[in-house]
Amino acid sequence: MAERERRMSPPFGGVFLARSEVLSESDMTRALRRIAHEIIEANHGLDDVVLVGLQTGGIWLAEAVASHLAEIEGVQPPVGTIDVALYRDDIGLRPVMPEAVTHIPVDLTNKVVVLVDDVLFTGRTIRAALDAVTDFGRPRAVQLAVMIDRGHRELPIRPDFVGKNLPTKRSEAVDVHRGGVDIGEVQK
Repeated sequence: MAERERRMSPPFGGVFLARSEVLSESDMTRALRRIAHEIIEANHGLDDVVLVGLQTGGIWLAEAVASHLAEIEGVQPPVGTIDVALYRDDIGLRPVMPEAVTHIPVDLTNKVVVLVDDVLFTGRTIRAALDAVTDFGRPRAVQLAVMIDRGHRELPIRPDFVGKNLPTKRSEAVDVHRGGVDIGEVQK
């Protein structure tokens, strides 16, 4: 469950009840470090790499990955944030909730943009992010890093870097937070 949904839950959508912990804080740290190594390997270094965290759950993950990249390579790539609320294909089906100002620190033309998010589910948020990114230039490549890939894709979108593949039921909820990852249900 993304941070935005977690904040908006009571009384609107219910309360998240964790059933079990999937990743501990130390597991998450290892996964983030592994993702950082994979980004370096896939791009033969960090030249022209820009991390873009999706509002809201991907922002702190992008910053954490950038920190690991700086430890490993001695250089930290630019980190931006993007809110895709106005690019979603479900405007009119659910309320539009722009979360925060989008901040992209560099022109993305000819850069390798690594989109970072907490949970990949249907793929619709990433589709919206792809649309949003093009407003800031034409990247040479766009890659996707997620902490959790839970399946149930509705669009042909696949992550390049994954913290954990977590098969779920559609009715289950996944909560990624700084202390780990929990799976459970939202009770109304």
